[in-house]
Amino acid sequence: MKRRDILISSIAAALGSAAHAQMGNAPVRILVGAPAGGSTDTLARTLAASMGPALGRTVIVENRPGAGGNIAADAVAKAAPDGNTLLMSFTSHAINATLYPSLPFDPVKDFTALTAVATSPSILVAHPSLPASNLRELIALAKARPGELNFAIGSVGSSLHMAGEAFKMQSGVNIVNIPYRGTAPAVQDVLAGQVQLMFAAVGNVQAHIQAGKLKALGVTTAKRLPAFPDVQAIAEVLPGYESSAWFGLFGPARMSPELTRQISDAARQAIKQPEMQRRLETEGAIPVGNSPKEFSAFVQGEIKRWAQVVKFSGAKPE
Repeated sequence: MKRRDILISSIAAALGSAAHAQMGNAPVRILVGAPAGGSTDTLARTLAASMGPALGRTVIVENRPGAGGNIAADAVAKAAPDGNTLLMSFTSHAINATLYPSLPFDPVKDFTALTAVATSPSILVAHPSLPASNLRELIALAKARPGELNFAIGSVGSSLHMAGEAFKMQSGVNIVNIPYRGTAPAVQDVLAGQVQLMFAAVGNVQAHIQAGKLKALGVTTAKRLPAFPDVQAIAEVLPGYESSAWFGLFGPARMSPELTRQISDAARQAIKQPEMQRRLETEGAIPVGNSPKEFSAFVQGEIKRWAQVVKFSGAKPE
């Protein structure tokens, strides 16, 4: 081995040892601001199982739901920057920056962005009885019947709620929101024809679309999804429209570069594991695994992007 290679290996080993020393031997906790059993929770648990061996540590998940993820985020923002307390967050981390008039933390300055885990595209679905078969027909129908059509939304301020608001903002239609306590009851009422429309995560409605119980009108990604090649991207009718939920891993602010790199690398390695890939596919999600710098820039861009939509919506936190 060349002297230069030996030096590089020695430096890398030293940095790894320093990062391990900062973390100690206590279990690493990933806080999740959502209830057990949901997409964020299941992704966090699968990620934790794969990260543990890479870190040489036990990684556990703690659910701290409430306030759109803010309770868990606040706990991580106030945690020591030793890598022992992490946050598995989601799109609301960016939306809440505008939705809430005041937060006990800064969604950028009080966190260390580690990596985006995945994105989750959504799809605009309708009850089969709705007399519109595509996006242009829907927009024409909504303009002819302002305030008569309804969107079911599983949670005020969620990414799916804001997907609908962005659609209304860009198309100029008046569609009334019907809020529910969760996605499942919202989907059930659309299936029953109680509400005509809904933006839903692909994984939550794909089987219903395939069974003909719901009809798909548009996907929220910039281009059509391979799973639905015949369903328009909304951007084909409303140029520039795009809205995908995302899941990402954060630590407290002021984590050292070495520790940030070690945890980010472990998470990105975990995202590539077969079990994580299977879980993402089940959830209808797309793996990401970008660098801390890339993820930080993405979050800042998301905060700016959603601010306009939140203000348009007039939504208030529940």
